[in-house]
Parts: sequence; structure tokens; C-alpha cells
Amino acid sequence: MPEMKYILVTGGVISGVGKGVIASSFGTILKSCGIDVTSIKIDPYINIDAGTFSPYEHGEVYVLDDGGEVDLDLGNYERFLDITLHRDNNITTGKIYQQVIERERRGDYLGKTVQVIPHITDAIQEWVQRVAHIPVTPDNSPPRVCIVELGGTIGDIEGMSFVEAFRQFQFRVKRENFCCAHVSLVPMTLSLQPKSTGEPKTKPTQSSVRELRGLGLSPDLILCRSEKPINHTVKEKISNFCHVGPEQVICIHDLTSVYHVPLLMEAQGVVQYLNERLQLNISMPRPGRFMQKWRNLAKRVDNLRREVNIALVGKYTKLEDSYASVTKALQHACIAASCKLNLTYIEAVYLEKQTKIDDPVSYHKAWQDLCKSDGVIVPGGFGQRGMEGKIEACQWCRETQKPMLGICLGLQAAVIEFSRNVLGLKGANTTEVDPQCDDKLVIDMPEHHPGNLGGTMRLGKRKTFLEPSIVAQLYKKNTIEERHRHRYEVNPEYIEQLEAAGLRFVGKDESGARMEVAVVDSHPYYVTVQFHPEYLSRPLSPSPPFLGLILASIGKLKSYLSKGCRLSPRNQSDVSSDEDDISVSSLSLIEEKTVIENGKPVNGVHK
Repeated sequence: MPEMKYILVTGGVISGVGKGVIASSFGTILKSCGIDVTSIKIDPYINIDAGTFSPYEHGEVYVLDDGGEVDLDLGNYERFLDITLHRDNNITTGKIYQQVIERERRGDYLGKTVQVIPHITDAIQEWVQRVAHIPVTPDNSPPRVCIVELGGTIGDIEGMSFVEAFRQFQFRVKRENFCCAHVSLVPMTLSLQPKSTGEPKTKPTQSSVRELRGLGLSPDLILCRSEKPINHTVKEKISNFCHVGPEQVICIHDLTSVYHVPLLMEAQGVVQYLNERLQLNISMPRPGRFMQKWRNLAKRVDNLRREVNIALVGKYTKLEDSYASVTKALQHACIAASCKLNLTYIEAVYLEKQTKIDDPVSYHKAWQDLCKSDGVIVPGGFGQRGMEGKIEACQWCRETQKPMLGICLGLQAAVIEFSRNVLGLKGANTTEVDPQCDDKLVIDMPEHHPGNLGGTMRLGKRKTFLEPSIVAQLYKKNTIEERHRHRYEVNPEYIEQLEAAGLRFVGKDESGARMEVAVVDSHPYYVTVQFHPEYLSRPLSPSPPFLGLILASIGKLKSYLSKGCRLSPRNQSDVSSDEDDISVSSLSLIEEKTVIENGKPVNGVHK
């Protein structure tokens, strides 16, 4: 069996410089060469996992098939590379220390003093080597290359033990099996002249590389992030001062979309360099149509013209990364439907009647944004804040026939709204908000343990059995598997009343007692699900509930269903009426949670 190859991606100068997209681009380029790739994300924080984080800390909590609650970067890796990762693909300081302390308690260290070196650093190296060999593809083929992203910035005290571990690791696995890629920012000088463009400054990159080398790691590739293209003179300067050849300096400036990043890297000789440096035995030169599907997709996305306006009614809208997977799933569906996503974030609290008194400007602005939308999505969340706003949004969508997709808490809000306004149960609520409410429409699950929050929810991929409905049509099957993350469920005692009034539960778990999908048949598209379909959405295979929402929002759903839910192979650039075909390209896609445009993150703050 060939030796495993490792690519370590580090970051310097500032965080959020784009390590994730670059790590994923490495993987995409190698996969295009026929090499199986796996990914590991290292987060130096002391938390065991991301499960107890507020979305405002690091963005959404991503859930894997095995129920692991991990950093959202693993969601990007799964979507980019179309692989299935595991909870151990996310390493945290907390996990490493927990493992070492448990070993010490068992006496595994035979009475020796347990120290950062060698015990912590050895545990890190052993973890990386073990996880790197775990198959992540459906055919269970062993990966050949493992891409490791070290979170944070070189010099952070939290990451020192990991840097030291990889300093040792490069000798443990031998030089020809280890490559270090350092991502650094090349800022432009500031000027008081409004139209002055400034010049790129290399000193921060020089300092960052000097610090990395001082810690024992010499970068093989330096990837320079900048607002505008960097000329050859600047590239030569970085080469001279950072002890690398000019061909080892890769410049990545702001682009129209993230889909161009792997193409830009490939054009600067990344394949040739990695082939020689890691002895990958890739046949060179690459064929003329190498990565052609990627080029076609990048061009297609750039040329999308017709917009669809979607309103996202959420609780954590101040940080858009809180809904990273939802946003990506909407984008995937829009690519399939040949339309451009125009997503508006609406803070749920602003839709509540109390806000009309406290902050009338925000109240009317929120309702104006909701009314302008072509479709609405009500995603998940926890806690009391904003719940009534979500319920208001559900009522408005149901009564105005506006296409709506509710996810997790969105389903629960829809059930409560229907109970109050159709069944007349004015005291209907969830026990999460009001444990003493008159009608407990949403209750906590028996397996929920309120004493311990970490890892106690219903997590991971589980089966749902669908009855004949619009959802079964969209999925094209009666049994589906989706990922879950929730503590509360619809109270089965009210199901008969709700269904008699028109809210039909068309998806249930294996026991038949846990409600998974609810629809209103008299509505063009009023679909709510307890699971999180966004986690399994892929660029070439958009999540069916999301695709249904987008098609309903542009008036194409009836046509799509009448044609047996088939997408036309014609690569159209626009969709104008319900009689047109829906088009999709058989292309490959890569993406990243943060797209840098004009020097600013578009999709929220990257850590």
C-alpha cells in the first residue's frame, strides 16, 4: 500500500484569510487527478466539540452521519469533495487532553510525569495518522492524501502544541510524505487619496513565515491572499525573503466567486509542484480538458441572471455563518434551477408584535422584506428568543400561499401556529419556551437529559418513512436518511386533531410515533421537516426540500413534478415561465463558507 501523503495548511497575519477554501482547493485539484483525499480540521479551543457553542462563536454547528457535532469547515469539506467525514476528523485541544488524561488515569504511562512533550504531541500525531487512513468514500477506498487545516493563526498560544506536533511529524512520516502550505495576507497600503490603489506590502508575510520557521516548520508553498492581483516583482520579493522558489509563491486575489480559486491555483503550477514534492506519480502534462467541468461550472454560476428572492427568518442573523449550510443548500438548488440567489436575513424578533412598539422601524422593515420575498425559509434554533416571530412568519406564509420551508424549529413553529389559528388552541406552545403551557404541542424527548447539554440530543443520520406527498415526489423514494439535531418533538397526542384540520404528517420515524415531515396539501409549497436536509445537500445533488422551495418560488414546481421530477440536460442561463425546462449541468463544484470580495468576507465573519 502506498504511503500516506500529508498537506498541512497553516495561516498567518490574520485569521479568516481563506485557509478553508485553499485546503479544499488542494483536495479538489488532487481529486481531479484521480487521487482519493480526506480532510482533518484542527480547532485549538479546549471545548470537546462544537456542540455547545453559540452560533455567534464560530458559526453553525455541523452534524455528521455518526452524530458528531463539529466545526462548519467539515461541512465545506464534505460538500467540496463529496465525501463523508467522521467525528474524529475534527480534532480539538479538549479531545486530545481528554484522551491523554484518561490514559493517565488508567495507568497507561506507567507512573511517568505526563507532559505536553512528548505525551500531548504524540497523541496529536497518532490521532492524525489513525484518522488519515479511514475511508471517506462510498466504495471505502483508502485515501492517498490527507489535508490537515490548522485553525487559528501561527503564533497563537492555543495552537503551539499542534505546531510542535507537526514539527515532529514531518520527520516521523519523512520529507517526501509531508508538505506545508502557509496562507498569508498581502495587504495594500492605506492612502488618504480616495482613488489611490496603494501597493501590496510583503512585510506581514515575511514576519509570518519567519515565525513559522522559528517554530520548526518551513513552508513549501506560500499562498498569498490579496485584494488585487500581485505582480511578478512582489512575488519575487516574497520568494527572496521567505526562502522559497518563485514557483512556490501562489497568488490568490479576490475573485468573482470562490469557484475560480482551484482554477487559479492549478494555473500557477500547483499540480506539478505537489506531484514532484510528494511523489504522487501523476501523469504529466495533464490533458487539455483537465478540470473542464469545473471551468464550465464557474462560468455558469457567473452568468446566472434571473434572481429569486428568499427570506430567511432566523435567530442568529447577525452572523451569516450561523446558517452556512442552509445558504449553501439554497445556492445548490438555485444552480439546478438556473437562477441567482438573493438571500435576505430577517431577525425573527423584529416580526413580533412587541417590536412594533419597541422598535417600529425595524418591525416595518422586517415585514417589508418578508413581503418582498418569493419564498421563505424558517431554519432551526434553540431557546425562547424569536420564537413568536417564527410563528408569525409561518402564519403569514400559510395564509398568503407563500412558498415556505421549515427546518427543525421551523416545523415546531409551524405546528404551534396551526394549532393556535386553525384548531383554536390559543395556549399551544412548546415546553422549551413554556413548560406550563395549556397545550403542549411540542415536548422534550424521553432520551433528552437536561442535566448535561453536550451530545445529548437526537443526533446523526436516521431513517424517515414517507407517505405519498409532494415530499416523496421530490425525493423520488419512500424511505430517506437525513441528519438530525434536536431535543424536542411534536406531541403525538395532537396528531389526529392536526391532520383532521389539514396539517398532514407525511414523514415518520421507524417507530411511527415521531413526526418528521408535515405539509399543508392545499398550499403550493408549505413543507416543514424535523431533520436538517441542508447537511446532505451537494452541488450536483441539491437537497430535495430546498429544490422544491426554489422551484415553487419561481413558479416552476408544477412543471417539474409533472415531468417526473426530471431536470433537463440543457444548460440554460435563465428560466422565465412554468412551461420552460429546468436545467442542470453535470458539473463538479467546490465551495467555502467565506468568499472574500473587495477585502471583506461576504458570508459572515470567518474565524
